[in-house]
Amino acid sequence: MGKRTLVRRRGRGGKQFRAITVGKILPARYPNFKLEEQHEGKIVDIIHERGRDAPLAKVEFDNNNISYIPAPEGTSVGSIIKTGVGTPATSKNILSLESIPDGTLICNIEKNAGDGGKLIKAAGSSAIVFSHSSEGVTVKLPSGKFLLINQKCRAMIGAIAGAGRKEKPFLKAGNKSIYMKSRGKLYPHVRGIAQAAVYHPHGGGRHQHIGRQSSVGRTTPPGRKVGNIAPRKTGRGRLKDRR
Repeated sequence: MGKRTLVRRRGRGGKQFRAITVGKILPARYPNFKLEEQHEGKIVDIIHERGRDAPLAKVEFDNNNISYIPAPEGTSVGSIIKTGVGTPATSKNILSLESIPDGTLICNIEKNAGDGGKLIKAAGSSAIVFSHSSEGVTVKLPSGKFLLINQKCRAMIGAIAGAGRKEKPFLKAGNKSIYMKSRGKLYPHVRGIAQAAVYHPHGGGRHQHIGRQSSVGRTTPPGRKVGNIAPRKTGRGRLKDRR
């Protein structure tokens, strides 16, 4: 008996293929304050959440509202975060995009007004306020892409903490193996036709070809669902002789 194929193990739904849900605290988002309201919050703790590379700041606001926000650079316990109209555009403050001047580094940007922050939440990441217009605010993302966002959306001044997390060398092959496996990149990737017949449905041949059609149906069981799954086209097709 050979070991089961990767697609069959994934189909079983083992914990190594599931998203990390145990150990989650609360959604990391801004509190539901109105833009015209002014509030002040104090960072009471900096914590780590499973599955998140950036640290979370536990913020207690003046109305006893507690929120978890991705911590910006320079954050420490006891730091003050201000939000609302008239708040200065300084580090760690939360403002609407219309109140942030051009060229400012921002993070944790709302994609739609009031969603609590959806963009630029990874460790060390930041965007730049590029320009203001009547249609909205243009933001330059870390990828170089420009995105037009509603000027009522909120953002935090500064960059997300945790930069340099990926700069540490692996040192050992085992560390890299664990890193790749945690992201679903199981390597090295061995072709199915290069394996034995007991290990893969495409294996067992002397020559490096499958020897049969590689397309399978959607209702195929996980152990056999390898190759092209219900493809619309599998090749250019043969031209018929019109003579």
